[in-house]
Amino acid sequence: MRINQGSLRFRLLLWLGGVALLVVITTWLLHGILLQNLARDFLGERLEREADHAVAQLAQGETAVPTSLDSVSQGYQVFHHLYVLRLNGTVSASDRLWQNELAPLLEQSGDALLDVERNGQRLLVYRRHFEWQGASGVLLVGEDFSQVEAGLATLHWWVGGIAAGLLVMLITLNLLAVNRSLTPLWQLRGQLAALQAGERQRLSLTAPAELDALVAQLNHFMDDIDLRLQRSRESVANLSHALKTPLAAITQVLRGNRPIDDNRRRKLLSRIEDINAQLDAELRRARIAGPNAGRMVHLEKESRRLIEMFRSLYPERNFQLTYSEHAKAVVPIEAHDFAEMLGIVLDNAGKWSRTQVHCQLALDQSLTLTVDDDGPGVPAQDLAKLGERGTRLDERPPGYGLGLSILAQLMTRYGGTTHFAKSPLGGLRVTLCLPLTHVNYH
Repeated sequence: MRINQGSLRFRLLLWLGGVALLVVITTWLLHGILLQNLARDFLGERLEREADHAVAQLAQGETAVPTSLDSVSQGYQVFHHLYVLRLNGTVSASDRLWQNELAPLLEQSGDALLDVERNGQRLLVYRRHFEWQGASGVLLVGEDFSQVEAGLATLHWWVGGIAAGLLVMLITLNLLAVNRSLTPLWQLRGQLAALQAGERQRLSLTAPAELDALVAQLNHFMDDIDLRLQRSRESVANLSHALKTPLAAITQVLRGNRPIDDNRRRKLLSRIEDINAQLDAELRRARIAGPNAGRMVHLEKESRRLIEMFRSLYPERNFQLTYSEHAKAVVPIEAHDFAEMLGIVLDNAGKWSRTQVHCQLALDQSLTLTVDDDGPGVPAQDLAKLGERGTRLDERPPGYGLGLSILAQLMTRYGGTTHFAKSPLGGLRVTLCLPLTHVNYH
């Protein structure tokens, strides 16, 4: 089987296997240390009790020397304990070979459990100080710890073998668990391939909770693509229908024999301008990306850029921009869509204002754009007509009444609202409110 080092399965198995190996080795090492310490403590406690028993024999006056010091005694034969006793300046031992080796321990103070090693043999010794008939004595009780360590080492390696078997079993279970967990991803890959081949319309995956959002988002993207395709087809159809009549009229005039006087020339020019306006409006609609384009806009930078642009277009107007602290954020609105929204409102304000245009940005759970001008405004009974396609309440300024209808489409795509009212400056106030999710305030 070929190993793909970049695959998710390989990475999961690598991490899980590494963690399992680390846990098993750590546990095995700790087992060895704890086992040896436990055996040492157990043996040390037994030696301490043995020393207490020997001292108690002396206190009872049974004998001046514990019978354990006799290498032929039953206790020595059973427990193989080593005894070294110093009493009244006399040192006696159950084993003469160890007497000189352990003699320095007799000079040290305090009762303690000690480790002594000689020629590869390790001895565990407990030192006990005592008083007997007014004299000070020191008793050493020792036992060979090498045999215990050898037994512990054999047990430790057996445990290591069992741990290795468990590690192999754990890695196998990890492999099965990872393969089973990744099954939804393989199903998703298969459904995407079927989707691309046109064999299915949408994803219908029974996925874990972690993939629900991904599947929903992919279906949402496909819905959005279908919507854009439908809108593009409708735009082309509308544009074709709108241009067919004026183009036919222009063609008829140009092919006719009648001279083109000034009146007919103005009509032709008017129709050509209508065609140009229709083309411009449909192209602007076609550029609408919508909220699912995955693009972001920096509110402050884009707003400043637009304000500077309209200051150049309308140098006699005073454009002012104010914004809240959070308006410096990056929000999930496609940059061109945002420029289109704010640009349409600022352009209308620039056309109708006398001297002042104020733009304000506020951001919390939604983005609110407010543009005021000091123009003549709109009568209250006509405010509801604003935004209707082709509606122009005043024919004096140039235009075709398509900007606000494009704005209405944009607000619909983003689920926002547009509100027209009388401005405190005396003209028109336009308020755009856009709901936002996942706003990045940095």
